[in-house]
Parts: sequence; C-alpha cells; structure tokens
Amino acid sequence: MGKKRKHSETQTAEPTKKDEGAPERPKRTLLGWKDNKDVEKQTESNPDSTQVFRNKEKVMVTCSRRINYRYRHLMLNMVSLLPHCKKDNKVESSSSKGATLNELIELRGCSSALFFECRKHQDLYLWMAKCPSGPSVKFLVNAVHTMEELKLTGNHLKGSRPLLTFSSNFEKDAHWKLLKEMIMQIFGTPKEHRKCKPYHDHVFVFSIVDDHIWFRNYQISVPHNESDKMVRGGLDKMTLVEVGPRFCLNPIKIFGGSFGGPTLYENPFYVSPNQIRALEKRQKAGKYAKKVKAKTRRKMHELSNPLEPDEFADMWRE
Repeated sequence: MGKKRKHSETQTAEPTKKDEGAPERPKRTLLGWKDNKDVEKQTESNPDSTQVFRNKEKVMVTCSRRINYRYRHLMLNMVSLLPHCKKDNKVESSSSKGATLNELIELRGCSSALFFECRKHQDLYLWMAKCPSGPSVKFLVNAVHTMEELKLTGNHLKGSRPLLTFSSNFEKDAHWKLLKEMIMQIFGTPKEHRKCKPYHDHVFVFSIVDDHIWFRNYQISVPHNESDKMVRGGLDKMTLVEVGPRFCLNPIKIFGGSFGGPTLYENPFYVSPNQIRALEKRQKAGKYAKKVKAKTRRKMHELSNPLEPDEFADMWRE
C-alpha cells in the first residue's frame, strides 16, 4: 500500500497574479507591432492625420425575378466592371420592394444600389439609389447590347479603375448635376480597394444626347515594342478601343429618398413603353378599319351604279 498524501499537498496552487507594473502589450497593425507612444507621437506631429477621408463606397447589384436573359447578361457585365460591387439574390418586384432592398443593402454593408427591374419580360428599368437617406433615380433602359453580342476587339484587365468622362451637357441643369454626382460615386472605383488594380486602363463615357444618357466603355490602347516596352512618343499615339456593353438611360423620376420619397424631378418628355405599344396597336387596327370601310364603299358604289344589261349575254346558251 502506498503512503497517503498530506492534505496540504492536495491543495491546488493559487494562480499567480500579474504584475501591475508590467508594460502593456503593443497594438498590432498591418505594418507590424506599434506602441501607444509611437501613435501619440504621430498624432502630435500630424494632427490632421486622423481626419483623412477614405472612400468606402460599396454598391449592391441585384435584379428582379422573371428577368430576361439579355438583361441578366447586362447586369453580369456591370458586376464584372465594378470591382467594389456585391451581387445579391433576386428580389420580388412589388410595391414593398423599397423596404426589402434597403434592408438587404444594410445587411450587406453597402452604401449604394443598382437594381435592374424587368416588367412584362421586355421592359427594363434601372434604379440607382444612395442608401439609406437617398436620393434615388429611376431610368428606362433602351438600346441594350451586351459584351457577348458585340464581340468587340477591346479588352482590359478585370478590376482596374476606370476614368469617368462626362459631356458638357451635365453642367446645364440642376438635375443633370445631381445625376453626374451619383454616377461618379457609384461607378467610380475607390482608391486602394482590395479587389481593384492600382492603375487605369479603360474609360467610362457618359454623354447626353436627346435627353438620354448614353454609356460606352473604351480600352486605353498604347503601342508597344516586341519587348513589351512603350514606344517613344506612344502617349501621343494613344487610341480608344470599345469594349462594351452599350446601353441608354432615359431618366423618369428623381426621388428624395431611397427607392421612393418626394419627387424632386419628373421628366416631361417621358413616354412609357405601354403607351408606345398601344399606339402601334391602334395604327394596326386603323389599317383593318380602312379595309372594311373600302369594302363597304365598293358595295354601295355597285348598288348605286348597276351595270346595263348585255344584249348578247344569252346568245350561246341555246
């Protein structure tokens, strides 16, 4: 039999208390370990360093259910062009879509949204909104041509930052200035974003023609040597090669809130596609009505002007 241990040996040792005078562990950063004293010295030397603005713009891109395949391809093209966007699941296009989209945007941590809404499998509407306070714009999208359809020769790296160019018409009216600012914030890729390349090799062109915004995407092409070096004076020979996609935006309304709210601007020249189709049907129906009227006029003319009896009609019947 073994010896019994004493009661004093079985007692667990109390945990040793940390020395209160021990130095505090320095803060870890992306550039290594940084001591609090170093941080205080930097803030004292550069008091404006804490007030540096950093663009944290994130755009949520989504679409409605029952969207056409061409419009879905256009949305995917825009997702590939915007490295700072987040693609989400489809949303039901209903009267309460505004509250649903605002909640989704908040959950995804985004500040803007591009919502492609398809109606009757043929009409595409684009909602461009700043969340959660607004404003928001509703566009009718026309003349859609995706990258797969065009098959253009232009090509640029995925994730590179675009240059945004606007026509001089954007400075005429107040609503065009507002649209320009929204487009700059949504389509401009933030500097030092984790998914973007740190250089520019393509251009987004926004131009106003006939009160419509036309979008084009061009690659910046510079001639190179066989050793993949830029030719002397190559910047003077710089050219633009179109990449795609193409589309046209017809502004309908500008709202004060996100996906709704008070109307700030309404396009007086906007005609809905339903009215255009109704006019085309009336024109086709007018052609049929003209044919029916022509037949009735012909019958009335024959009754009012009967033919004279022919003397030789019954000659050969005997």
